[in-house]
Amino acid sequence: MEILRAEHLSKIYGQGENQVRALEDVSFSVEKGQFVAIVGPSGSGKSTLLHILGGVDRPTRGKVYLQGQDVFAQKEDQLAIFRRRQVGLIYQFYNLIPVLDVVENITLPVLMDGRQVNRARLEDLLTTLNLKDREHHLPNQLSGGQQQRVSIGRALMNSPAVVLADEPTGNLDSRNSQEILELLKLCNTQYGQTLVVITHDESIALQADRILTMEDGKIRRDEVIR
Repeated sequence: MEILRAEHLSKIYGQGENQVRALEDVSFSVEKGQFVAIVGPSGSGKSTLLHILGGVDRPTRGKVYLQGQDVFAQKEDQLAIFRRRQVGLIYQFYNLIPVLDVVENITLPVLMDGRQVNRARLEDLLTTLNLKDREHHLPNQLSGGQQQRVSIGRALMNSPAVVLADEPTGNLDSRNSQEILELLKLCNTQYGQTLVVITHDESIALQADRILTMEDGKIRRDEVIR
């Protein structure tokens, strides 16, 4: 069952001689529960694509559909709510709020909507991510690997339609990178979570169901691994 579809996405920055084509006519779809890795050299358009898929940036041309919803047909206030509820974002540098503790950072998307926190969901995530003994620690009291686990918890808290991760192990050592990889795989298998991950890490790419290779703003290769 299709959950995410990109249709003829193009993204152009600047004008005239300063014009940069970050994406050029990119189309593909993702099935529910699929783990997709996007690879390619720096400047190939990977992060731009991820940001557009997540509704963080708008395409110059083209459309994105998430669970059948035309993402960019929404007004800005609707899009902000849609993003919080339907898209989980994980970044290389964690993007945690320094003055909020672990639980507050994880539940932030729910609290921003003025909704009640699902305590069972929260407890399950804290246990799965091995953060039970760090619940009230601030980000600066956590290791890099623990901060990334909090970031994963925040991305999963709303049970989003898709989780998008931009180089999730890029700022971690090999041991923590392996732990984060195992957690991403667990999210995919235990929660049936659809994952789209940008990575330079071959070990992550080879664990995916499918690899999209980008170059010069285009998808050059689409390989089903398993």
